[in-house]
Amino acid sequence: MALDIASLYTEREAERYTLHSRYLNEQMVRVLQALGYDVGFRQGQGAYLFDRNGDRYLDLLSGWGVFALGRNHPAIRDALKSVLDGDLPNLVQMDVSPLAGVLAEKLLQRAPYLQRVFFANSGAEAVEAAIKFARAATGRTRVVSCSHAFHGLTYGALSLTGDEIFQTGFGPLLPDCVKVPFNDLDALDQALKSKQVAAFVVEPIQGKGVNIPSDDYLEGAATLCRKYGTLFVADEVQTGLGRTGKFLAVEHWDVEPDMVLLAKALSGGHVPIGAVLAREWILDKVFNRMDRAVVHGSTFAKNDLAMAAGLATLDVIEREGLIDNAQRRGDRLLGAFIEIARRYEFVQSVRGKGLMIGIEFGPPRSLKLKAAWTMVEAVNAGLFCQLIAVPLFRDHKILAQVAGHGSHTIKLLPPLTLSEADCDWIEAAFDTVIADSQRVPGAVWSLGKTMIDQAMRMRAGRAP
Repeated sequence: MALDIASLYTEREAERYTLHSRYLNEQMVRVLQALGYDVGFRQGQGAYLFDRNGDRYLDLLSGWGVFALGRNHPAIRDALKSVLDGDLPNLVQMDVSPLAGVLAEKLLQRAPYLQRVFFANSGAEAVEAAIKFARAATGRTRVVSCSHAFHGLTYGALSLTGDEIFQTGFGPLLPDCVKVPFNDLDALDQALKSKQVAAFVVEPIQGKGVNIPSDDYLEGAATLCRKYGTLFVADEVQTGLGRTGKFLAVEHWDVEPDMVLLAKALSGGHVPIGAVLAREWILDKVFNRMDRAVVHGSTFAKNDLAMAAGLATLDVIEREGLIDNAQRRGDRLLGAFIEIARRYEFVQSVRGKGLMIGIEFGPPRSLKLKAAWTMVEAVNAGLFCQLIAVPLFRDHKILAQVAGHGSHTIKLLPPLTLSEADCDWIEAAFDTVIADSQRVPGAVWSLGKTMIDQAMRMRAGRAP
């Protein structure tokens, strides 16, 4: 009798934290318990999660952008079933799959200035491949990225990431990696002018903070790259496939990179996949002889399940008009949050494109609120955002989180299937919680005291 995984999940669900504490990552369990996220999710459908009590939550994280189509989309499930039911000759290795060819064809139709695709298993693998390809194609070693960037946690990708908390304890990292401030063309010019830089790798919109470039930045960066012979690489792992209201975020600025990196949403939420879309000459430099046909690759890349998930994802995005939906819902939410920012002192700015939105909080003007802010932030930078995120989750059943370590920005990455009713839910919940934060003393600040006590105990090595 075949193993019933759904039944196994139900039978052992109550042990999830015990199992993870014992066998995986106890500190992650402690964080979730401290924030009150231990509700035991048992089901996911579309934009919604359901806990062990059957309560419904609106998911504004979407697995850090993986679930652009929502969870368990029937079209993705059907595509994967068709692969399994078809007994296809998967991963023969001494053959090539037609599904990989078709997916590559469809991706390149969306970026016709690129001609080749390399498939990987994740966004980080796509970044690693881009580093290797850039060095092989240019004969240079140096790679430039931006401060506050996030490109992944494997060694090459980590070397380009601009947040020290991820790097501490793992050095030395990849040599010849240089960081420049995001949105600073003069700094980029200085970094590239040596003509030793193989690639400039940049997120069109930075995920850590939802930092949006000025209108001339990406175009100017592409011009500088051409001037100095550097490859321009757009990391669209989070921004790509309609997230910002365009298929690729670079389309907002009419930029044509030499390489585009994709992952996350391309999986359909089921099978990990990454992709590097590149100019033909770049991959021709890498795979330049028959004996170098396998000079870079990955055992599970191009597997039929991943290719089917990617094909089905592109089909759903097109058939359901999800890029237009992302633009419309994003415009509505941005307008609502801008209005909220006018009414509440703690909201400093609102920024985003499509359904990638950041709400940044900061010290208010009034003395009583400023004192409360200072007290919380003195314990842990970014802790105030948890005073917003926790009641959103606990009281309004909305899952959202801070945009990065020590960040004052809450980032929204909802599924692109978001409805008008979902927008009503989001706007009402944020308005209520932010309004509550303006009342000192009040429920939000009582939560703040509790979280400060928890933080102190965790620093002392005691259980939360």
